[in-house]
Amino acid sequence: METLRIVTAGSVDDGKSTLIGRLLYETQSLKIDQLEQIKKKSRALGYDYLDFSLATDGLLTEREQGITIDVSHIYFKTPKKRFIIADSPGHFEYTRNMVTGASNAQVALILLDARKGVKEQTKRHLYINEMMGIEHLIFIVNKMDLIGYDKKIFDALKKEIQKLIKEGAIPGHFHFVPVSALKGDNICCVSRNTPWYTGLDILSLIEAIKIHLPVKQESILQIQHVIRPKKKGYHDYRGFSGKVRSGQFKRGDSVEVFPSGTESKIKRIEKYGENKAEVRSGENATLLLEDEIDASRGNTFFKKHPSIQTTNTLKASICWMQQQPLVAGKKYWLQQGVQLCLSRVTTIENKMNWECWKTTETKSLEMNDIGTIEIQLAQSLMTTPYKKNKNLGTFILIDEQTNNTAGVGFIT
Repeated sequence: METLRIVTAGSVDDGKSTLIGRLLYETQSLKIDQLEQIKKKSRALGYDYLDFSLATDGLLTEREQGITIDVSHIYFKTPKKRFIIADSPGHFEYTRNMVTGASNAQVALILLDARKGVKEQTKRHLYINEMMGIEHLIFIVNKMDLIGYDKKIFDALKKEIQKLIKEGAIPGHFHFVPVSALKGDNICCVSRNTPWYTGLDILSLIEAIKIHLPVKQESILQIQHVIRPKKKGYHDYRGFSGKVRSGQFKRGDSVEVFPSGTESKIKRIEKYGENKAEVRSGENATLLLEDEIDASRGNTFFKKHPSIQTTNTLKASICWMQQQPLVAGKKYWLQQGVQLCLSRVTTIENKMNWECWKTTETKSLEMNDIGTIEIQLAQSLMTTPYKKNKNLGTFILIDEQTNNTAGVGFIT
């Protein structure tokens, strides 16, 4: 059964958690004790309705404040498909959490409050989803019950979003759905309250979305461990273990080692002690080669591909996550997979201005800003643009002093 990964987005209090809770309720994915807890909490809070947001707000702080802070992952399924939803926070302060939630998503649900319309966070999340290559965007105009299911307001918001998409030259597949997550309108069946709406309900829409797997990708495995048991029967054993970050490897494939350039062939592939004919992206494996070569942690096995580049300079979009501003000249550790190297930010070209919906020149990036930078590396890295290969086109910058993640970058 196919699994679809979804991320929620939108401004604070637009109803993301309530929408997910309603989906869980309508698909009978809530356990009896969960439903009883929701009923009990709703009564304790004085509500005359079930507050389905309580199904996803797991932290005590979230439940007390009625907001989402952390990224929680919710799993449910229907007879047609499995779903993993990353419920990401809407607050500006937690933009970095939204980036984390969207990192593996294939579909984005961007919510708007029908009364408040398009806000800065709506633009920010639209831009982030485009930057991360999410092609299926579903714009959900929520709380339609509070505006009397007014078609004119829905159409005006749809037109405003379409204008942003056009001005930003954002590619993808776009859908617009009027809903009331609280009342259940257009969540799992088309509502009688919106007879003017001719599209699908949310559940039918995400069930119908088809995700096309990328055409044959670059084959990359970064070495995490070199296995040398040095035990009886394993004196000559030398295995290179790691996760296949992209593509696939088969027994007999010719591979090259980066950065040394040494070439060899795969003699054997092992996975959890069993011999395998091949391994694919996302799988952990141990490769044994025909030749005795010098390779260590952080080195890379790859099959030659025209899109693979080696470079010691990068141009990238970055989401800045540190309170201390990013300025040109600052040094950070750059980590790509398990490979770590020292880097220096040479140029900050621009940052996104949400008010005017375009980039503007800047000399620094503040926390939660998104901009374009250039980086000089102390050693060469193997890279591809993020939009061509998500597994190879991303990195993090780590503060030298605190070892905290300072920013997430997407190679352009």
